Amino acid sequence: MIILKVLDFIIYWSIVIFPFSMGISNGFMNTFLGFIVITFLLKKMIKRESIFSKTSINLPLLAFFLLTTFSLFYSAYPKDTIRGGIFRLLQYIILLLALVKEIRDKKHIWRIIFSIFAGLIFVSIDAIWQVSTGKDFVRGYESMVLIGLVRATASFSDPNILGVYLSAIAPLFFGLVLYYFKGWRRILFGSIGLLILGGIAVTYSRPTLLAIYLALLFLAIARRTKWLVTFLIVFILIAPFLLPKSVKQFAKEVDYNPVRFMCNDDRISIYRNSIQMIKASPIIGHGANTFMKNYKKYKENPEYRNVATSDFVYAHDNFLQIAGELGLVGLVIFIWLIYELFKGCASMYKQITDYQLKAILLSLIACLIAFLVNGFTESSLNSARVAGIFWYLIGFSLAFYRLNASYEK
Repeated sequence: MIILKVLDFIIYWSIVIFPFSMGISNGFMNTFLGFIVITFLLKKMIKRESIFSKTSINLPLLAFFLLTTFSLFYSAYPKDTIRGGIFRLLQYIILLLALVKEIRDKKHIWRIIFSIFAGLIFVSIDAIWQVSTGKDFVRGYESMVLIGLVRATASFSDPNILGVYLSAIAPLFFGLVLYYFKGWRRILFGSIGLLILGGIAVTYSRPTLLAIYLALLFLAIARRTKWLVTFLIVFILIAPFLLPKSVKQFAKEVDYNPVRFMCNDDRISIYRNSIQMIKASPIIGHGANTFMKNYKKYKENPEYRNVATSDFVYAHDNFLQIAGELGLVGLVIFIWLIYELFKGCASMYKQITDYQLKAILLSLIACLIAFLVNGFTESSLNSARVAGIFWYLIGFSLAFYRLNASYEK
């Protein structure tokens, strides 16, 4: 059927372009997200096929969606729960399922990877350009100045969200440079890696730098790369001496307290208020996508160190955000999902014999680790701009169930 060929074409290339589109704008990204969701559902309806595949996360993912849907019945803001909770999660789940079903072969995989690389390089250049000229060349956003540092945002809303995007996909690049590319390709991409590190550095996002560090450490330990482990240990020991003067002064002002240094006093205040929200409804929370509107009801008086936080903020922590909206039940289900995801990926990694697939999957696991690490100081799963990359990476990783089976036949 011609219509199926058209749908296949749209799905194929939308999956390729989607990660690149995230670096441009919300509108561009949502266009390709819509293409994937609609065409995938239409294809399955026409062919009368199930949209589901057997993966390690099916049960916790279903439980998480059902709890999100159930939260509508006790949400004080049902429209927000439907629009930004249930409907948004459903979109991401369909995105995930489409990737698991529709990533076809190695050619498709490499097209996706180079699309991710293109976005990574493009955004890194934009970030460096922005701190050099004062404005990014995509949307004309001005750089931000905090504690005496000029921080890049590129086409994103702030440096930390930019950092979430970069740290979530950069480990794929670095993993392949370290463990797959050889000869001139390693030299070429290794040189480009310096540009990407520059783009990451100018965010001056401490959680982003930590996420990249831990992702590289994971890769080094997983592949038993002694020289890289040694380098990372030496780097962390000398890093305090390499910090800009204004950062050293900031560290002094927070009494060299690592939590205050990483999170800032305003985030700590938000965390304390978030805990008050969780205590008020610890089991099932207050309803999906209602954290921001409920937050002001649970602010301490006075707040931590007399920091005045806004009445409408996210938790700046994915886990506290989930617990506030879906309670401890929702948090346990989410942790269950993450556990089954990594357990499944580890099992796949051991089973895969194809060298290419093995290197790519290991790098994708590092990407997921980086996203989750950054999620301790950002509500990245609630960010319209970067939440999709998490579900995209999960779908990409879980596609290896089917891909590995097809190459072993």
